[in-house]
Amino acid sequence: MSEPAVHQLFIAGRWVDSVSGATFESVNPADTRDVVGHFQAGTAADVAMAVRAADEASKGWKATPAPKRGELLYRFGALMAEHKERLARAMTREMGKVLAEARGDVQEGIDIAFLMAGEGRRLFGDTVPSELPDKWAMSIRQPLGIAGIVTPWNFPMAIPCWKMMPALVSGNTVVFKPSSDAPHCATLLIELLEQAGFPAGVVNLVTGAGGEVGDAIVDNPDVAVISFTGSSATGRTIAERAGRRLKRLSLELGGKNAVVVLRDADLDLAVDGILWSAFGTTGQRCTACSRVIADKPIADELVRRLADRTSRLALGSGLDESIDVGPLVNAAAVEKVARYIEIGRGEAELVCGGARVTGGELDHGHFFAPTIFAGVGPMARIAQEEIFGPVLSVIPADGYDEAMAAANGTHYGLSASIFTRDVNAAFRAMRDFETGIVYINAGTTGAETHLPFGGWKDTGNGHREAGHVALDTFTEWKSVYVDFSGRLQRAQIDNQPS
Repeated sequence: MSEPAVHQLFIAGRWVDSVSGATFESVNPADTRDVVGHFQAGTAADVAMAVRAADEASKGWKATPAPKRGELLYRFGALMAEHKERLARAMTREMGKVLAEARGDVQEGIDIAFLMAGEGRRLFGDTVPSELPDKWAMSIRQPLGIAGIVTPWNFPMAIPCWKMMPALVSGNTVVFKPSSDAPHCATLLIELLEQAGFPAGVVNLVTGAGGEVGDAIVDNPDVAVISFTGSSATGRTIAERAGRRLKRLSLELGGKNAVVVLRDADLDLAVDGILWSAFGTTGQRCTACSRVIADKPIADELVRRLADRTSRLALGSGLDESIDVGPLVNAAAVEKVARYIEIGRGEAELVCGGARVTGGELDHGHFFAPTIFAGVGPMARIAQEEIFGPVLSVIPADGYDEAMAAANGTHYGLSASIFTRDVNAAFRAMRDFETGIVYINAGTTGAETHLPFGGWKDTGNGHREAGHVALDTFTEWKSVYVDFSGRLQRAQIDNQPS
């Protein structure tokens, strides 16, 4: 292991130290002896400088034709593609997901860069007929100004790109604060944005603690829009702070996602989908399947098959291509999952897993056995609260209606899935799930960048990421009327019969 580098903030097109002079470490969660790097502990003063740089760059960036802005996004996407393997390996080392998943994370960043680059030649508004003669009516999008981007560690390249690409192509400048569990991934992204040729000040990076850097971004009066992904509790706090200034705010928060398995389902397919959704990224996804709602006639057999497959999953460093499940992100995550295991023991039957995994190289990482509880009640704590780890609750239900009631019976509404061969049940589920994403005969994870991503209820505040609707977060609508009649015409007055 080489001597870890000291990384800097990126403000006004320059790499600089924080005014605090303090740094923090990022370590490999699969082997905490491996220090990924030292990163600047940013302060409110650093945020103020980043906001000033973004403000100074805003006028020129807004005046840059949108197709030209899009060309820079294309260049950035191509650089991500060129460096995909390097980026994926750096991601696995820093936050732990297995390499195949890390490659997918990088690919999502590439996909959204190319998608939003194309929006530079669209940025559609509407042209509509006027109710008056010799009058033109249309709507256009315009940027809000400075976008504050605050992102988590679990998708450390995809999610920043989901947010930054629509913000940038629509003419906003950016102040970006990544999770302190994945600052190296963020630094690598900014290096490629710099290499792609974005003007100085258009994108700025400030690493550091959420209570210091994140709050300063949210509270700064010159930051027009905040886009945040994280826990629902933190999202509520941000909403209160942003609401005092009437800021535009996009929140993508927690999930307690359900897979419904009906009695006519293909159980082999269902098991494949559930395992991938529950234990991919070690269960640390907002779209992870944490609940399986099983029709009673097949519930026991489904649990048996799940337990058999789960017990054979290999744990270890995600850089080893034979590994199925990597580590949890840090010690606090291990402690949280362990607390929920104890809660679950008092609520249901522990079928497999349920403990931290040690031995050999695993002694140096944050590994936890994939866990299944059976016979879980739909209102049990392990069926209601977001654990964010490799813990799956199997809830028995009597038929479609009871299963759907259980699926919808949470405060969250991000993703849901149903396994069935009954086309009528499938279409009913499309209608009935109270979630922003629905899968038929697939798991709860995975998103394509050209469709909206987000959820209902406590999963967010109604905004969506990805798809062309992502532009709504970062743009303001303006309606434009051009009267070429040569006389004063009064809408709603002159268009009425005499």
